Amino acid sequence: MDVLDIARWQFGITTVYHFLMVPLTLGLGMMVAIMQTRWVRTGDEKFLRMTKFWGKVYLINFIVGVATGLVQEFQFGMAWSEYSRFVGDVFGAPLAMEGLLAFFVESTFLGIWIFGWGRLRKGLHLAALWCAVIGSWISAFFIIVANSWMQHPVGVEMGADGRPVMTDVWAVLTNNTALAAYTHTIFGALVVAGMFLLGISWYHLWRRRHDGIDSVDATGRVIVGQADAVPGRDKKDHGVWIWSLRFGAIVAIAGFLGTVASGDIQGKLMYEQQPMKMAAAEAACHTGSSFSVLSLGDPGSTDCADVITLIEIPGVLGFLGTGEWGADMPGINDLEPQYVDQYGKTIPDDALYGDMAGTDVQYVPVMWVTYWGFRLMIGLGGVVAFGGVVALWLTRKGTVPRSPWIMRLALLGIVAPFAANIAGWIFTELGRQPFVVAPNPDATGIDGVFMFTAAAVSPGVTAGELLFSVITLSAVYGVMLVIELYLMVKYVRGGVAASMPELAAPGHPDDGDGTRPDPDRRDDVLAFAY
Repeated sequence: MDVLDIARWQFGITTVYHFLMVPLTLGLGMMVAIMQTRWVRTGDEKFLRMTKFWGKVYLINFIVGVATGLVQEFQFGMAWSEYSRFVGDVFGAPLAMEGLLAFFVESTFLGIWIFGWGRLRKGLHLAALWCAVIGSWISAFFIIVANSWMQHPVGVEMGADGRPVMTDVWAVLTNNTALAAYTHTIFGALVVAGMFLLGISWYHLWRRRHDGIDSVDATGRVIVGQADAVPGRDKKDHGVWIWSLRFGAIVAIAGFLGTVASGDIQGKLMYEQQPMKMAAAEAACHTGSSFSVLSLGDPGSTDCADVITLIEIPGVLGFLGTGEWGADMPGINDLEPQYVDQYGKTIPDDALYGDMAGTDVQYVPVMWVTYWGFRLMIGLGGVVAFGGVVALWLTRKGTVPRSPWIMRLALLGIVAPFAANIAGWIFTELGRQPFVVAPNPDATGIDGVFMFTAAAVSPGVTAGELLFSVITLSAVYGVMLVIELYLMVKYVRGGVAASMPELAAPGHPDDGDGTRPDPDRRDDVLAFAY
């Protein structure tokens, strides 16, 4: 592999790994804040237990997410210095806002929340969590703004040195691509968090059935029991899991509906701004309105001659692209010569592109990646929504079936929205190739603002250096993955008692009731995180 391929693999591996943590942090943080709000307003201990259990899992994920996210910005200077020079004037503002404003607020208030149990009044303590969650959502917005500018450059003009200079920060922040992508990302995060709650809660309810704590009557309605010998596995424990499960199912369903609506908006914008990406995603080689349900071809090919469409539905593609049934959408065979005419068959002979000037450009992305990435994103999202509906029906009488196979399926369902999110990002990023900053035809963006990916790599970096960093980072990330999974499994299997040591010590002051804890205690529920 050459330098470009290795640099792309490195960024892809680290970004995909980091993005495993991002949606769970965004979605679960909001749900924990809602749980604590319910506890503050009602005083119901069930919600306190939920807050502390899910809060601990949230913190484990947040900490690993921060550690993996640090690498992303370092890569801009290490492996993508030409790209950084090109976009630096634009990216400086949103990335500075993300680091100095949003992340600062998020991390500060999260620290206050962690160490504020029993030291702050309930209302102030809750406000700290809400500030941290809102900070994380704002942080995500600024990152999406930066990424969306790469998809749809706005608010700039070309400088004398051939690089864009930001002239309108408001246009950058209100980029229609950014607003649609951010909404889509947030809804996707809620789906991830909802299924996370559903799967884990199902497991704990199943364990209560399996261990004989809970049973059902002749009508199938739950008879809630209590295991006096086991800390935390009382009747309130049942309430924690059944409420969490149904809450997660509702959030997952609502999140999916939100992703459908926001995804439809995104799709229509992509047809305007990046028609080649959407044509490749549909394996639409010829201009028309038929939607491909199933197309097959050579996995590594970008040639339409290798694509065979087996099942298609007339008219649907036009509706997806424009909202008008049967409207013709441009195909790859018509778009490719347009791209060649507008942007050239080779990378321009310009000082900006250095040694890459004159190399051939392939405007059609690898179709199997965009085609199946697009469908996996939608299909797995639909599976999640269906699973949420089934879960609500099966738990309508207050517990889950005793079948271990359904329990395993519920746990496996946790993976589906993560995979859908990753598939969506891979489709979005690889479908933009061969551009790292995509041009927007028909003046939907700023005319002439684009950059080829092949010209964005640091000129002084060798293949050996990049390969070393890929291997090193992958090894470090692998260790971090093992650590996170170990902590996740440990505290998830331990249930509420693992997150509330006071349950195992009857009569011990509860940190959540406003009593100031002993300063010498080392079992403070969330203090392990820092």
